[in-house]
Amino acid sequence: MVGGLSTRLLNICIASVCKTQQLQRAEVLLIDAIRLGVLPNVVTYNTLVDAYCRFVSMDAALGVIHRMREAGISPDVITYNSLVAGSTRKRFLSVTLDLFDEMLRLSIHPDRWSYNTLMHCFFKVGKPDEAYKVFQNLVLSELTPGQDTFNILINGLCKNGYVIHGLMLFRNLQRHGVVPELVTYNLLIDGLCKAGRWRAAKTMLMELLGTDEKPNAITYTTVMKCCFKFRKYEQGLEIFLQMANQGHTFDGFGYCTAVGGLVKIGKIEEANQWMHRMVKNGIGLDLVSYNTLINLLCREGRLDAAYTVVEELEKCGLEWDAYTHAIIIDGLCRAGDIEGAQRHFDKMKVLGLGLNRVAWNCMIDRLFKAGYINEAMKLFKTMETKDDFTYSSVVHNLCKVGRFRSAYKILLSCLESGSKILKSAQKAVLSGLKESGYRKDAKKLKSKILMARVLARY
Repeated sequence: MVGGLSTRLLNICIASVCKTQQLQRAEVLLIDAIRLGVLPNVVTYNTLVDAYCRFVSMDAALGVIHRMREAGISPDVITYNSLVAGSTRKRFLSVTLDLFDEMLRLSIHPDRWSYNTLMHCFFKVGKPDEAYKVFQNLVLSELTPGQDTFNILINGLCKNGYVIHGLMLFRNLQRHGVVPELVTYNLLIDGLCKAGRWRAAKTMLMELLGTDEKPNAITYTTVMKCCFKFRKYEQGLEIFLQMANQGHTFDGFGYCTAVGGLVKIGKIEEANQWMHRMVKNGIGLDLVSYNTLINLLCREGRLDAAYTVVEELEKCGLEWDAYTHAIIIDGLCRAGDIEGAQRHFDKMKVLGLGLNRVAWNCMIDRLFKAGYINEAMKLFKTMETKDDFTYSSVVHNLCKVGRFRSAYKILLSCLESGSKILKSAQKAVLSGLKESGYRKDAKKLKSKILMARVLARY
């Protein structure tokens, strides 16, 4: 009895130090216990296996298995579950499959968690069909799928681009009497948001409000971020205020997302109030928070104050990132200091500070708006990596100054390469070509646009 209690105490001690990643101390505890006559059991080694998988490496964890067998202790299903989970975290599919086969060879019957982890591994490496086969094997092995199984299925389907299938599974489970958990709703809402189906995500949120599982801060923040991403600022702020009224606490990300949305729709005073509330609530400012504050000050035209915040950022040991530069460049352009923005832009390039596409897009757009058309086009041509916003912005701006043929050529090349251009930009080019007498070009462009839309469906 004493030995049993001592082994249990040893396991508790080893588990405690493993949680704090003190694996060397755990090994010392194990050696001292053996010297004192307290023998480890399978739980002791399973704890070490899991810790080595999480904090060191798979090789180190497999080394523990070897020691375990030398001590005359056979690994069990929990041992292999830890190994399978470790290889899945590293996306080692071949290792995961080998471990699963080894379990079967040793007549260690996989449990539900074994199948769940293997299924998750297939989803992580982008093999949803194989993941679903694992689910079928789980059912055929007469194990009962749990809510965790369905959550892995829904999350995996959404992450692999099958959000509609995830939604269908969700509805099918409801029809069979399965009551979804909050985490299930959150996974599906996140999947719908990332797939651009923000209306469906909002509908899911309203459905959740009618259940016993009330939304949490993660739910609201996910939907709010989605609304802002698709420029549904009013709806996003509605979600933000609903979250605040229900007493949910915000992290820095939630505040910055809302403040960013308020700035974009011109509600600078309200953005200031929420930024002050964030600081008042003792939420520490990180780089994202500083960038949000700098952007807010630049939008107000307070460039001196923005530079003061930049100095404070540096005093805190943080470094400017590409978005900080983009915000400063945008602020200078808004203040009419195009030359100052150009100098800042050139300086960042010379210093090799990694200007991102946001900074390039901002500079090009502002040069167009200030009437520096040739300079904007020159910068556009030197830009190495362009995105859909770059092309749409340039096409729109060229149409505004009546250079429809130039816009037509850029749009045509985008359609041929598969790049996406805003429909409003496409319409602007078509209308401009017709009004300028380029009927044949307009007809050719219309045909290309229709063809691109057909191909996009397949």
